[in-house]
Formats: sequence, C-alpha cells, structure tokens
Amino acid sequence: MSVIQDPSGEELTVLERLLERSVPFTAREAVAEGASYGWLRRWCRAGLLGHPIRGVYHAPDLPDGLSLRLAVLRLVVPPDCVVTDRTAGWLWGANMILAPGDHLVTPAVQVFCPPGYRLRNGLVDSGERRLAAEDVAVLDGVRVTTPLRTACDLGRLLHVDQALAAMDSLAGLRRFTQDELELAVLRFGRYRGVVQLRALVPLVDPMAKSPGESALRLRWIEGGVPRPQCQVPVRAPDGGWFYLDMGLPDRLFGAEYDGEEFHDESVEEHDTDRREWCRREHGWTVLVFRKNNVYGRNQDADRILRRAWSEHSK
Repeated sequence: MSVIQDPSGEELTVLERLLERSVPFTAREAVAEGASYGWLRRWCRAGLLGHPIRGVYHAPDLPDGLSLRLAVLRLVVPPDCVVTDRTAGWLWGANMILAPGDHLVTPAVQVFCPPGYRLRNGLVDSGERRLAAEDVAVLDGVRVTTPLRTACDLGRLLHVDQALAAMDSLAGLRRFTQDELELAVLRFGRYRGVVQLRALVPLVDPMAKSPGESALRLRWIEGGVPRPQCQVPVRAPDGGWFYLDMGLPDRLFGAEYDGEEFHDESVEEHDTDRREWCRREHGWTVLVFRKNNVYGRNQDADRILRRAWSEHSK
C-alpha cells in the first residue's frame, strides 16, 4: 500500500473491501462502496486494481482468462448485442489485437447492436452491422463474433499493419483454417476495406508472435524478398533450438524485430550471442530492426531488406 501517497484510513478500508471481491465490478458499484473516481484512477495507476475495459475493475490477482473476460463484458454488454472487432479478439485470447497505445489507455468495448439500438453509455463503441447466424457464437451468455468473422472484420477495417497482426493472432488460435478464411472473404464483395482484406489473406501466418513481426513481414514482402517462414529453427550450441522471427531457411537469410516490450537491456546480450552464433556457425545473414525502421512515415525496413537481399543473392 506504500505506493499510495498518504492514504487515509477510509481509503484503505474501501480498497480492502473491493479487493476482497472475487468477481469484477463497475465504477458505480465501487462508488457505492465509498470510493471516489479519483481513488479508482490512483489505484489503477499503482497497479492495485485491474482495469481491463472502461468502467470495469477487478482485484489484480484474479487469473486472466476466458472466465474473467466474460464476467467483465457481462457488466457492460446487453444480452442482445454482439461483441465485435478488437474486443472480440481480446475475448477469444488473440493477444496481438490491441491498437498502438492501448496499453496506455483503457479502451471502450466494441459491440454492435440490433437495428435501431445504439448504446450511448460512454463505456462502449456501438453501431449496427450485418451478421449471419454463423458469424456469432454465444459464450456463457455473451454474444461475440466468431474468430473467423472477427479476422475478416479486422482485416478490412484496421490499418494494414494492425490488420495483419490481428489476423495472424486470430489464426494462431487455430479455430479456423486458411481455406476457411479464403472462402469467407467471398462474402465481403461490396464491404468497406475488402480490397485490403483480399490482399492480406494469403499473407496470414499463425506462427507470428508479435505485431512488430507481422509488420516487418509486410515490409519484407514489400521489399521484393520471397515470402519468409515464421519462427525459423536454428540448432543452438547446447543441442536445442534458437528461433529467428522470420527467414528463408534454404537461403540462410533472416530478420528479427526487436520490440521494446520483449527486447530490453535484460535480454540484449542473449539476443546478440544468439544471432552471432547463427551467423558464425551456420552462415546466416540476420538483420535486426527496431520500431523506427518498421513503422511510420520514415520507415526504411523495406529498402534495407531489398538491398541486403540483393547483396546476399549475389
């Protein structure tokens, strides 16, 4: 509790009562217990409360998973509405689904409602959408677009980098096949974003492990390099395996994305040693890219890959 600056006895008492709850609760319920909105914000910043979606909280030690996420959504989603888009991907467990910066804010739930029914409670983004019966699953009372429909929607509606990452992540759940995805696209002939969706479907790879890897794979293809394999195994010195983010095993040409979340100073030495082993002992060319190489107006990953591939192929 020391992370709260000079808490009052009343504040700690209210917090303790909320932390005893074994299920999520709404801001209104917290206020009824005696909390203020300022206290809720402070507790979330200090990590004393989980805050997965706007207006809903829970004790931070509750195990994340389908049961908790369903309990969270039941508090804000009416039973006749359908959870869609990024929120649907989050519910199914596709962990590459967040928008850039979503780890810094608490997103509203994305739902779509029956015709003429729009929610305006500030907790959800709602609207209308044409959904066939096979597009909707019911999970313990919560209606949600299936992983296949969610992949098609996000592939149409998101920025191309985020769209491919979302589709990769949903494909990684192994709840639909590549053939099913290709067939589903035929339904969206006049839908917004269908041209992008058609272009991305052949590129989807369930082995991608991060949004940065998905975006780098796009740059790789845009650079004119043959489509890579994801998670390429390379024999390690102890007889086990190292895995390169992507590469062409028969040509010993690969690339990795070092995102800030998983490649900080604590693993820098290991990453350097691992790549140097691949280069020295197996003859790999391994290129390393950071955020500024892959994203934004000044990204240069496609040009770097094009030049490196040309040199490597000589």
